[in-house]
Amino acid sequence: MSQAKRTFQLAPDLQICRILNGMWQVGGGHGQINAESAISEMFLYHDSGFTTWDMADIYGPAEEYIGQFRRKLAKQKGETELALVQGLTKFVPNPGPMTRSIVECYIDKSIRRMEIKTIDVIQFHWWDYDDTSYLDALHHLSKIRDEGKIRHVGLTNFDTETIKITIEQGFKLISNQVQYSIIDQRPAIKMTPFCQKNDIKLLSYGTLLGGFLSEKYFGREEPTGAQLDTLSLQKYKNMIDAWGGWNLFQELLAVLDAIAKKHNVSIANVATRYILDKPAVAGVIIGVRLSIAEHKSDNARVFAVKLDKQDQEKIESITSRSENLFDTIGDCGDEYR
Repeated sequence: MSQAKRTFQLAPDLQICRILNGMWQVGGGHGQINAESAISEMFLYHDSGFTTWDMADIYGPAEEYIGQFRRKLAKQKGETELALVQGLTKFVPNPGPMTRSIVECYIDKSIRRMEIKTIDVIQFHWWDYDDTSYLDALHHLSKIRDEGKIRHVGLTNFDTETIKITIEQGFKLISNQVQYSIIDQRPAIKMTPFCQKNDIKLLSYGTLLGGFLSEKYFGREEPTGAQLDTLSLQKYKNMIDAWGGWNLFQELLAVLDAIAKKHNVSIANVATRYILDKPAVAGVIIGVRLSIAEHKSDNARVFAVKLDKQDQEKIESITSRSENLFDTIGDCGDEYR
C-alpha cells in the first residue's frame, strides 16, 4: 500500500495520516486508563504508521500523554523519528471575553503539556455564537500562529454560516472537525460545498458511532441504557434513534456486513472508507482506548478498500429511508448549541 494513500497533505508543511488517533477516550467515561500502558501502546500505533494524534485541552491527560510519549520517543529513537509525529489539539474555552492574554495562556498550557514548541493545528471550538468573542479569539490565535507557536488554525463543530462569517473577516482556516458518518451525513448539505470553495478540509469524528458500526452489534437486540457503558455509546445511540431506530440500523449493518465480506474486511473498514471517500474529507478520527482495546491492524486494512458503485448504492438504499438529520438537528455542530 503506497504511503500517499495513507496520508494527506493538509498544508504544504503538514502531512497527516488519514486515520487519526482520537484521544477523547482517555479523558474519562470510556474505562479506566493505565497511563504507563497507554504510553507504551502509543509506540505501537506510531510504529504501525498511525502518527497523527487528535486531542483537546479538555480531554483529561491527553496532552500530557503526548508530551510523555514524545519525550520517550526522542530518547529511544531520536529526533528524526519524533519529527514524524503530528499533534492536533483543541482550544475549548468557556464563552466570555477573549483577550490576548487569556488565549495565549491556554495555548502556552497546551504547549507545555505536549512538550512542543509549535502546535501543528489548534482546533478552536466555541459554545455560543451569540457571544461574538469567538472573533476576538480567532484574531489572537491568528497572531499567535504568525508568531510561530501555532502552525495552523482550524475549527471544531462550527456550522457553515459561522465559518462564512470568519472567512469574511479574513481569517485563514485550514480545517473544521465535524461529526460525519454513514448515518450522519449532514456535512454534505452545506458544509462540504462551502469548504471546497474555500479550501478548508474536514476532519470527521463519530464515523464508527463509538463502535456501533461493527460486527459486535450486528444481529444483536437493542441495548439497554445500562449496557451503554461508554460516553461514546450513549452519545451515538441517541444519533441512531434520531436517524431511524434500531431496526433500520440492523438493516444497515446487514448491508455493511455483506459489503465487508465481499472485500474481505470489517464493517468498521467499510464505514471508514465510505467517509474517507467523501469530498473535502482529509481524515477520519478513530478513538483509541489506550490500554483497554486496540484496532490498529483492523484500521490499517481501510487503506486497501475500494468501494464500488454497487456498494454505494446498497448503502444508499438504506440511508434513503432514514430521517434527514439536517432537518431534525441542523447543520454541523448544532447539537452542541
